[in-house]
Amino acid sequence: MTTHTNKHERTGARPGLILAVETSCDETSVAVVRDGTTILSNVVSSQIDTHKRYGGVVPEIASRKHVESITLMIDEAVRAAGIRLTDLSAVAVTQGPGLVGALLVGVVAAKTLACALQIPLIGVHHIAGHIYANRLVRELDYPLVALVVSGGHTELVHVPSPGVFRIIGQTRDDAAGEAYDKVARAMGLPYPGGPHVDRLAHQADEPVPLPRAWLEPDSYDFSFSGLKSAVLNALNQAKMRGDVLHPASLSKGFQDSVVEVLVEKAIRAARSFGAKQLLLAGGVAANKGLREALSERCGREKLPLLVPPLSLCTDNAAMIAAAAFLKWESGELSQLDLKAEPVLSLEEWSVKTPAKLAGN
Repeated sequence: MTTHTNKHERTGARPGLILAVETSCDETSVAVVRDGTTILSNVVSSQIDTHKRYGGVVPEIASRKHVESITLMIDEAVRAAGIRLTDLSAVAVTQGPGLVGALLVGVVAAKTLACALQIPLIGVHHIAGHIYANRLVRELDYPLVALVVSGGHTELVHVPSPGVFRIIGQTRDDAAGEAYDKVARAMGLPYPGGPHVDRLAHQADEPVPLPRAWLEPDSYDFSFSGLKSAVLNALNQAKMRGDVLHPASLSKGFQDSVVEVLVEKAIRAARSFGAKQLLLAGGVAANKGLREALSERCGREKLPLLVPPLSLCTDNAAMIAAAAFLKWESGELSQLDLKAEPVLSLEEWSVKTPAKLAGN
């Protein structure tokens, strides 16, 4: 539930000094950000070493690790920011989507802190955070289109004004990052597999030819399950023939197919919606092949491309604070009965009374 309050009636603390908590999956992160743009601290505790032995994230273990580290991470973020808890204006937290147990740890911690300090609480949509990670490095120019590519999401989002989200395309099956990990596992590569596939793709001279899933001519949706099946089929056929497919060539074929579809649909959407900028967001935004292809194509199209630094592509709390500032500016605050929502609509989370952000 969301409440509205006049921003001049909030606490006497410094305007827009937000502590944010992110625990949607397997990173425990806490950040302190001023006015949605200035990072004072952004600390992240990764669980990759814990989960890699299982070949993927184990939800129960992820939740337990969050419980073990959340208090220490809050203390570290406050110390690194050089502030006192009493300086804070609000506490923000990823409300969803994500693993429900992991989300719950962050939500409980954030509600407890907000209640103890008697300051506002702001629930944040995880994908809004990924999109607004870009505002931590550069001003946004609306309308814009965001290409969100991660382990759990592949979406094209039209953002006509600050904090207003319209999903115009999404995956119909596997997310791109999920497909990367499944293909990497089939190739015997370590978890997480995406970076290994990206690295191998850059070592190949020629790709193994693989299909592109364009779907209907006017569709902005994506589908990667067929491509994943094509990779598995190529591996099985090679095994039956007694051949060996070079991992680099197979990686390049797979990555070329994914990247071409992502880039072409993102550019077409940007044209159709009159976007002044194209934003890349999500964990797969760290993919070198995707970054290079989008940069080259946007250069030809004379379309400004915004890509976060690698530290802001993967899950982190600074991006949650950046998105929370949208709600802070509009006075849309959460109540202490806020619940973790493993399935949360980005469009419904949109700011209801958009405020004019500084610099826009």
